[in-house]
Amino acid sequence: MTSYIPVAEITVKQLGEQLRQPNASAPVQLVDVREPEEWAIARLDGFINLPLSQFPTWSEQIHVHLDPQVETIVLCHHGIRSAQLCQWLLHQGFSQVKNVRGGIDAYADYVDRSIPRY
Repeated sequence: MTSYIPVAEITVKQLGEQLRQPNASAPVQLVDVREPEEWAIARLDGFINLPLSQFPTWSEQIHVHLDPQVETIVLCHHGIRSAQLCQWLLHQGFSQVKNVRGGIDAYADYVDRSIPRY
């Protein structure tokens, strides 16, 4: 059994501020682990879609998709699936992983009401 590593969190308001004012000197990787059907309903610009259900197809190539030394923000619908991926990424040597608390549902409620909720 793998050990639990505490996962840092970012609020949807903090995420909104970061997306509005990107810092070119501090790159960030944005990952959405929701299903393609969910992704089609609502998504945020800049996020790549790595569905958690398709984990076996992309997990072995994670270091091709993402740099373990760059801040990585992970999003899902409510924050549960993204927390699972954050935990896995930390075990893969990623050092700057943050889970979006409340997921895209909270983002649509508190930051951008134009994003469809489902």
